[in-house]
Amino acid sequence: MAEIEFIEPSSSARFDDPIIDQEAVAPHGQPCDACGCPIEADDKFCPACGLAQVVEAAIATESHETNQRHFRCDNCGSEVTTDPDQRSYVCPFCDSTYVVELQQRTNRQRPEFVIGFGVTREQALEKFREWIAANSWFRPGDLKMAILADKQRGVYLPFWSFSMLAESRWSATIGEYWYRTETYTTRDSKGNTVTRTRQVQETEWWPLSGNHHHYYAGYLVSGSKGLPQQLAERIKPFNLPALKRYEPYYLAGWLSEEYSIEREAALQICQQQFYQREQSNVAAFLPGNTYRGLEVSTRFSSINSDLCLLPVYILSYRYRDKVYRFLVNGQTGKCVGDKPLSWKRISAAIVTVVVIVALVILGVALAQNV
Repeated sequence: MAEIEFIEPSSSARFDDPIIDQEAVAPHGQPCDACGCPIEADDKFCPACGLAQVVEAAIATESHETNQRHFRCDNCGSEVTTDPDQRSYVCPFCDSTYVVELQQRTNRQRPEFVIGFGVTREQALEKFREWIAANSWFRPGDLKMAILADKQRGVYLPFWSFSMLAESRWSATIGEYWYRTETYTTRDSKGNTVTRTRQVQETEWWPLSGNHHHYYAGYLVSGSKGLPQQLAERIKPFNLPALKRYEPYYLAGWLSEEYSIEREAALQICQQQFYQREQSNVAAFLPGNTYRGLEVSTRFSSINSDLCLLPVYILSYRYRDKVYRFLVNGQTGKCVGDKPLSWKRISAAIVTVVVIVALVILGVALAQNV
Protein backbone atom coordinates (compact mmCIF):
# COMPACT_ATOMS: atom_id res chain seq x y z
CA MET A 1 0.00 0.00 0.00
CA ALA A 2 1.37 3.44 -0.95
CA GLU A 3 2.43 5.70 1.89
CA ILE A 4 4.00 9.10 2.44
CA GLU A 5 6.64 9.81 5.03
CA PHE A 6 6.99 13.44 6.07
CA ILE A 7 10.54 14.21 7.21
CA GLU A 8 11.29 17.40 9.08
CA PRO A 9 14.58 19.24 8.50
CA SER A 10 17.38 18.99 11.02
CA SER A 11 17.18 21.00 14.21
CA SER A 12 19.70 23.48 12.85
CA ALA A 13 17.20 24.72 10.27
CA ARG A 14 13.96 26.49 11.14
CA PHE A 15 10.93 26.62 8.91
CA ASP A 16 10.14 30.21 9.74
CA ASP A 17 13.66 31.50 9.12
CA PRO A 18 13.82 33.68 5.99
CA ILE A 19 16.15 32.63 3.22
CA ILE A 20 17.95 35.97 3.31
CA ASP A 21 18.39 38.30 6.24
CA GLN A 22 15.57 40.83 5.84
CA GLU A 23 17.56 43.61 7.53
CA ALA A 24 20.41 43.23 5.05
CA VAL A 25 18.21 43.58 1.97
CA ALA A 26 17.70 47.05 0.58
CA PRO A 27 14.25 48.06 -0.68
CA HIS A 28 13.57 47.47 -4.36
CA GLY A 29 11.60 50.66 -4.96
CA GLN A 30 8.34 52.51 -4.41
CA PRO A 31 4.86 51.36 -5.50
CA CYS A 32 3.41 53.01 -8.61
CA ASP A 33 0.90 55.77 -7.77
CA ALA A 34 -1.51 54.45 -10.41
CA CYS A 35 -1.45 50.66 -10.05
CA GLY A 36 0.78 49.85 -7.06
CA CYS A 37 3.29 47.76 -9.00
CA PRO A 38 6.74 47.90 -7.35
CA ILE A 39 9.08 50.26 -9.23
CA GLU A 40 12.83 49.77 -9.26
CA ALA A 41 14.89 52.74 -8.06
CA ASP A 42 16.10 53.75 -11.54
CA ASP A 43 12.86 53.06 -13.46
CA LYS A 44 11.43 56.14 -15.16
CA PHE A 45 8.21 54.35 -16.15
CA CYS A 46 6.02 51.77 -14.44
CA PRO A 47 6.54 48.34 -16.11
CA ALA A 48 2.85 47.49 -15.57
CA CYS A 49 0.89 50.60 -16.63
CA GLY A 50 3.58 52.82 -18.18
CA LEU A 51 3.00 55.82 -15.88
CA ALA A 52 5.97 58.18 -15.66
CA GLN A 53 7.63 57.94 -12.25
CA VAL A 54 9.29 60.50 -9.99
CA VAL A 55 11.78 58.56 -7.90
CA GLU A 56 12.04 59.73 -4.30
CA ALA A 57 15.42 59.73 -2.63
CA ALA A 58 14.12 58.75 0.79
CA ILE A 59 13.80 55.09 1.63
CA ALA A 60 10.45 53.89 2.97
CA THR A 61 10.35 52.73 6.55
CA GLU A 62 8.11 50.35 8.39
CA SER A 63 5.91 53.14 9.74
CA HIS A 64 3.26 52.20 7.18
CA GLU A 65 3.16 48.68 8.59
CA THR A 66 2.92 49.77 12.23
CA ASN A 67 0.17 52.36 11.56
CA GLN A 68 -2.19 49.98 9.78
CA ARG A 69 -5.50 48.75 11.24
CA HIS A 70 -6.34 45.07 11.50
CA PHE A 71 -9.79 43.54 11.12
CA ARG A 72 -11.07 40.00 11.58
CA CYS A 73 -14.26 38.66 10.01
CA ASP A 74 -16.33 36.63 12.47
CA ASN A 75 -18.15 34.98 9.57
CA CYS A 76 -15.30 33.46 7.48
CA GLY A 77 -12.32 34.00 9.79
CA SER A 78 -10.21 36.13 7.43
CA GLU A 79 -7.96 38.85 8.91
CA VAL A 80 -7.25 41.88 6.75
CA THR A 81 -4.90 44.82 7.19
CA THR A 82 -5.93 48.22 5.85
CA ASP A 83 -4.98 51.88 6.04
CA PRO A 84 -5.59 53.71 9.35
CA ASP A 85 -8.05 56.21 7.83
CA GLN A 86 -10.59 53.50 6.94
CA ARG A 87 -13.50 53.86 9.38
CA SER A 88 -15.83 51.08 8.26
CA TYR A 89 -15.12 47.72 6.78
CA VAL A 90 -16.93 44.95 4.88
CA CYS A 91 -15.22 41.58 4.45
CA PRO A 92 -14.06 41.24 0.81
CA PHE A 93 -14.33 37.43 0.99
CA CYS A 94 -17.89 36.88 2.22
CA ASP A 95 -19.48 40.38 2.04
CA SER A 96 -20.12 40.26 5.77
CA THR A 97 -20.26 43.25 8.12
CA TYR A 98 -19.55 41.05 11.14
CA VAL A 99 -16.01 42.31 11.55
CA VAL A 100 -14.10 43.38 14.64
CA GLU A 101 -10.98 45.48 14.89
CA LEU A 102 -7.97 43.82 16.49
CA GLN A 103 -6.26 46.04 19.02
CA GLN A 104 -2.83 44.50 18.56
CA ARG A 105 -1.12 42.88 15.63
CA THR A 106 -0.83 39.12 16.02
CA ASN A 107 2.68 37.70 16.25
CA ARG A 108 2.69 35.92 12.90
CA GLN A 109 5.48 35.22 10.48
CA ARG A 110 6.42 38.21 8.36
CA PRO A 111 5.89 37.87 4.58
CA GLU A 112 9.07 37.16 2.67
CA PHE A 113 8.09 37.90 -0.94
CA VAL A 114 5.53 39.99 -2.79
CA ILE A 115 4.30 40.49 -6.36
CA GLY A 116 2.89 43.93 -7.14
CA PHE A 117 -0.39 44.67 -8.88
CA GLY A 118 0.10 44.76 -12.65
CA VAL A 119 -3.64 45.19 -13.38
CA THR A 120 -5.11 48.58 -12.51
CA ARG A 121 -8.37 49.04 -10.64
CA GLU A 122 -10.02 50.37 -13.80
CA GLN A 123 -8.90 47.35 -15.82
CA ALA A 124 -10.17 44.95 -13.15
CA LEU A 125 -13.53 46.71 -13.04
CA GLU A 126 -13.82 46.52 -16.83
CA LYS A 127 -13.08 42.80 -16.72
CA PHE A 128 -15.92 42.37 -14.25
CA ARG A 129 -18.34 44.31 -16.42
CA GLU A 130 -17.45 42.22 -19.45
CA TRP A 131 -17.72 38.99 -17.47
CA ILE A 132 -21.09 39.77 -15.85
CA ALA A 133 -22.50 41.01 -19.17
CA ALA A 134 -21.85 37.67 -20.87
CA ASN A 135 -25.10 35.65 -21.09
CA SER A 136 -26.85 38.56 -19.39
CA TRP A 137 -30.28 37.30 -20.47
CA PHE A 138 -29.97 34.45 -17.94
CA ARG A 139 -29.01 36.84 -15.12
CA PRO A 140 -31.67 37.78 -12.54
CA GLY A 141 -33.26 41.12 -13.38
CA ASP A 142 -33.01 42.41 -9.81
CA LEU A 143 -29.22 42.06 -9.63
CA LYS A 144 -28.00 45.61 -8.90
CA MET A 145 -24.91 46.05 -11.04
CA ALA A 146 -23.86 49.49 -9.82
CA ILE A 147 -23.77 48.33 -6.22
CA LEU A 148 -21.77 45.23 -7.13
CA ALA A 149 -19.08 47.17 -8.97
CA ASP A 150 -18.37 49.27 -5.86
CA LYS A 151 -17.56 46.14 -3.88
CA GLN A 152 -14.45 45.18 -5.88
CA ARG A 153 -11.27 45.45 -3.82
CA GLY A 154 -7.60 44.83 -4.51
CA VAL A 155 -6.15 42.58 -1.81
CA TYR A 156 -2.71 41.10 -1.22
CA LEU A 157 -3.46 37.47 -0.33
CA PRO A 158 -1.06 35.18 1.58
CA PHE A 159 0.23 32.06 -0.16
CA TRP A 160 2.65 29.43 1.11
CA SER A 161 5.27 28.26 -1.37
CA PHE A 162 7.22 25.08 -0.61
CA SER A 163 10.20 23.27 -2.07
CA MET A 164 11.32 19.78 -1.03
CA LEU A 165 13.11 16.63 -2.11
CA ALA A 166 11.01 13.50 -2.73
CA GLU A 167 12.80 10.15 -2.42
CA SER A 168 10.69 7.12 -3.34
CA ARG A 169 10.90 3.35 -3.24
CA TRP A 170 8.57 1.76 -5.79
CA SER A 171 7.46 -1.70 -6.84
CA ALA A 172 5.26 -2.82 -9.74
CA THR A 173 4.58 -5.58 -12.21
CA ILE A 174 6.03 -4.58 -15.58
CA GLY A 175 4.55 -5.79 -18.85
CA GLU A 176 6.22 -6.03 -22.27
CA TYR A 177 4.31 -6.70 -25.47
CA TRP A 178 5.21 -9.44 -27.92
CA TYR A 179 3.33 -10.72 -30.96
CA ARG A 180 2.55 -14.15 -32.31
CA THR A 181 1.16 -15.17 -35.68
CA GLU A 182 -2.25 -16.81 -35.55
CA THR A 183 -3.92 -18.75 -38.36
CA TYR A 184 -7.69 -18.59 -38.71
CA THR A 185 -10.43 -19.33 -41.23
CA THR A 186 -13.12 -16.99 -42.46
CA ARG A 187 -15.31 -16.41 -45.50
CA ASP A 188 -14.56 -13.99 -48.29
CA SER A 189 -17.00 -11.74 -50.08
CA LYS A 190 -18.12 -14.63 -52.31
CA GLY A 191 -18.85 -16.93 -49.38
CA ASN A 192 -15.83 -19.14 -49.85
CA THR A 193 -13.86 -20.43 -46.84
CA VAL A 194 -10.35 -19.01 -46.77
CA THR A 195 -7.39 -19.34 -44.42
CA ARG A 196 -5.63 -16.19 -43.20
CA THR A 197 -3.08 -15.10 -40.59
CA ARG A 198 -3.01 -12.23 -38.15
CA GLN A 199 -0.74 -10.77 -35.43
CA VAL A 200 -1.98 -11.25 -31.87
CA GLN A 201 -0.58 -9.10 -29.05
CA GLU A 202 0.51 -10.89 -25.89
CA THR A 203 1.99 -9.44 -22.67
CA GLU A 204 4.82 -10.87 -20.62
CA TRP A 205 4.79 -9.80 -16.97
CA TRP A 206 7.53 -9.73 -14.33
CA PRO A 207 7.99 -7.99 -10.95
CA LEU A 208 10.33 -5.04 -10.64
CA SER A 209 11.27 -2.50 -7.96
CA GLY A 210 13.60 0.47 -7.68
CA ASN A 211 14.26 3.99 -6.41
CA HIS A 212 13.29 7.41 -7.71
CA HIS A 213 13.97 10.95 -6.51
CA HIS A 214 12.92 14.39 -7.67
CA TYR A 215 13.05 17.95 -6.30
CA TYR A 216 9.70 19.75 -6.31
CA ALA A 217 8.98 23.46 -6.01
CA GLY A 218 6.66 26.23 -7.14
CA TYR A 219 3.31 24.95 -5.84
CA LEU A 220 1.27 27.66 -4.08
CA VAL A 221 -1.06 26.88 -1.19
CA SER A 222 -3.61 29.50 -0.17
CA GLY A 223 -2.96 30.84 3.32
CA SER A 224 -6.45 32.35 3.46
CA LYS A 225 -9.57 30.66 4.79
CA GLY A 226 -11.52 33.13 2.67
CA LEU A 227 -9.91 31.74 -0.49
CA PRO A 228 -10.26 27.93 -0.48
CA GLN A 229 -7.55 26.00 -2.31
CA GLN A 230 -10.03 24.88 -4.97
CA LEU A 231 -10.77 28.51 -5.83
CA ALA A 232 -7.09 29.44 -5.60
CA GLU A 233 -6.30 26.80 -8.25
CA ARG A 234 -8.71 28.49 -10.65
CA ILE A 235 -6.95 31.85 -10.46
CA LYS A 236 -3.46 30.46 -10.98
CA PRO A 237 -0.85 30.67 -12.36
CA PHE A 238 1.22 33.53 -11.01
CA ASN A 239 4.52 34.43 -12.64
CA LEU A 240 6.75 33.55 -9.69
CA PRO A 241 10.04 34.86 -11.17
CA ALA A 242 8.52 38.33 -10.60
CA LEU A 243 8.63 37.86 -6.81
CA LYS A 244 10.42 40.62 -4.90
CA ARG A 245 11.59 40.77 -1.32
CA TYR A 246 8.76 42.05 0.86
CA GLU A 247 8.81 45.63 2.08
CA PRO A 248 5.84 47.26 3.90
CA TYR A 249 5.45 50.14 1.43
CA TYR A 250 4.38 47.72 -1.31
CA LEU A 251 1.03 47.51 0.50
CA ALA A 252 0.36 51.25 0.55
CA GLY A 253 -3.19 51.90 -0.67
CA TRP A 254 -4.14 48.21 -0.74
CA LEU A 255 -5.78 45.74 1.59
CA SER A 256 -3.64 42.83 2.73
CA GLU A 257 -4.72 39.67 4.52
CA GLU A 258 -2.96 37.96 7.38
CA TYR A 259 -2.58 34.24 6.82
CA SER A 260 -5.27 32.21 8.60
CA ILE A 261 -4.01 28.79 7.43
CA GLU A 262 -0.91 27.83 9.38
CA ARG A 263 2.26 26.63 7.72
CA GLU A 264 1.91 23.03 8.89
CA ALA A 265 -1.62 22.71 7.49
CA ALA A 266 -0.46 24.20 4.17
CA LEU A 267 2.51 21.82 4.14
CA GLN A 268 0.18 18.81 4.31
CA ILE A 269 -1.77 20.10 1.29
CA CYS A 270 1.44 20.70 -0.66
CA GLN A 271 2.92 17.29 0.15
CA GLN A 272 -0.23 15.55 -1.04
CA GLN A 273 0.08 17.45 -4.33
CA PHE A 274 3.79 16.61 -4.66
CA TYR A 275 3.08 12.97 -3.81
CA GLN A 276 0.59 12.78 -6.70
CA ARG A 277 3.20 14.31 -9.01
CA GLU A 278 5.79 11.83 -7.74
CA GLN A 279 3.46 8.91 -8.50
CA SER A 280 2.99 10.22 -12.05
CA ASN A 281 6.73 10.71 -12.50
CA VAL A 282 7.49 7.21 -11.22
CA ALA A 283 4.88 5.75 -13.58
CA ALA A 284 6.47 7.61 -16.51
CA PHE A 285 9.90 6.38 -15.38
CA LEU A 286 8.95 2.67 -15.44
CA PRO A 287 10.40 0.48 -18.23
CA GLY A 288 8.33 -1.79 -20.46
CA ASN A 289 5.11 -1.12 -22.35
CA THR A 290 2.64 -1.21 -19.46
CA TYR A 291 2.45 -1.87 -15.73
CA ARG A 292 0.07 -2.84 -12.94
CA GLY A 293 0.05 -2.87 -9.14
CA LEU A 294 2.28 0.20 -8.77
CA GLU A 295 3.08 1.06 -5.13
CA VAL A 296 5.11 4.12 -4.19
CA SER A 297 6.49 4.91 -0.73
CA THR A 298 7.78 8.49 -0.60
CA ARG A 299 9.99 10.30 1.90
CA PHE A 300 10.08 14.13 1.84
CA SER A 301 13.13 16.00 3.13
CA SER A 302 15.03 19.30 2.68
CA ILE A 303 11.76 21.19 3.16
CA ASN A 304 11.82 24.96 2.68
CA SER A 305 8.91 27.40 2.75
CA ASP A 306 8.24 31.01 1.77
CA LEU A 307 5.30 33.20 2.72
CA CYS A 308 4.28 35.30 -0.29
CA LEU A 309 1.75 38.09 -0.78
CA LEU A 310 0.10 37.90 -4.21
CA PRO A 311 -2.24 40.45 -5.83
CA VAL A 312 -5.91 39.55 -6.34
CA TYR A 313 -8.99 41.67 -7.01
CA ILE A 314 -11.94 40.28 -5.07
CA LEU A 315 -15.62 41.05 -5.55
CA SER A 316 -17.95 39.21 -3.18
CA TYR A 317 -21.69 39.80 -3.01
CA ARG A 318 -24.80 38.14 -1.66
CA TYR A 319 -27.83 37.27 -3.73
CA ARG A 320 -30.71 35.51 -1.98
CA ASP A 321 -28.53 34.48 0.97
CA LYS A 322 -25.81 32.94 -1.19
CA VAL A 323 -22.29 34.38 -1.57
CA TYR A 324 -20.88 34.77 -5.09
CA ARG A 325 -17.28 35.71 -5.88
CA PHE A 326 -15.48 37.18 -8.85
CA LEU A 327 -11.67 37.17 -8.80
CA VAL A 328 -9.08 38.81 -11.02
CA ASN A 329 -5.45 37.74 -10.88
CA GLY A 330 -3.82 41.11 -10.17
CA GLN A 331 -0.67 40.12 -12.05
CA THR A 332 -1.93 38.30 -15.17
CA GLY A 333 -5.53 39.54 -15.46
CA LYS A 334 -7.00 36.02 -15.43
CA CYS A 335 -10.68 36.09 -14.33
CA VAL A 336 -12.73 33.43 -12.55
CA GLY A 337 -16.02 33.52 -10.72
CA ASP A 338 -19.58 32.37 -10.34
CA LYS A 339 -22.73 34.37 -10.90
CA PRO A 340 -26.41 33.83 -10.07
CA LEU A 341 -28.74 32.55 -12.76
CA SER A 342 -32.44 33.14 -13.23
CA TRP A 343 -33.95 29.67 -13.40
CA LYS A 344 -37.24 31.16 -14.50
CA ARG A 345 -35.57 32.60 -17.59
CA ILE A 346 -33.64 29.37 -18.20
CA SER A 347 -36.87 27.36 -17.92
CA ALA A 348 -38.60 29.77 -20.28
CA ALA A 349 -35.78 29.34 -22.79
CA ILE A 350 -35.99 25.54 -22.55
CA VAL A 351 -39.77 25.61 -23.04
CA THR A 352 -39.36 27.91 -26.04
CA VAL A 353 -36.83 25.57 -27.65
CA VAL A 354 -39.06 22.54 -27.01
CA VAL A 355 -42.05 24.33 -28.55
CA ILE A 356 -40.05 25.36 -31.62
CA VAL A 357 -38.75 21.80 -32.12
CA ALA A 358 -42.30 20.41 -31.74
CA LEU A 359 -43.64 22.89 -34.29
CA VAL A 360 -40.89 21.97 -36.76
CA ILE A 361 -41.63 18.25 -36.37
CA LEU A 362 -45.35 18.90 -36.76
CA GLY A 363 -44.74 20.99 -39.86
CA VAL A 364 -42.60 18.27 -41.45
CA ALA A 365 -45.24 15.62 -40.64
CA LEU A 366 -48.02 17.72 -42.19
CA ALA A 367 -45.92 18.38 -45.28
CA GLN A 368 -45.36 14.62 -45.76
CA ASN A 369 -49.11 13.94 -45.50
CA VAL A 370 -50.00 16.49 -48.10
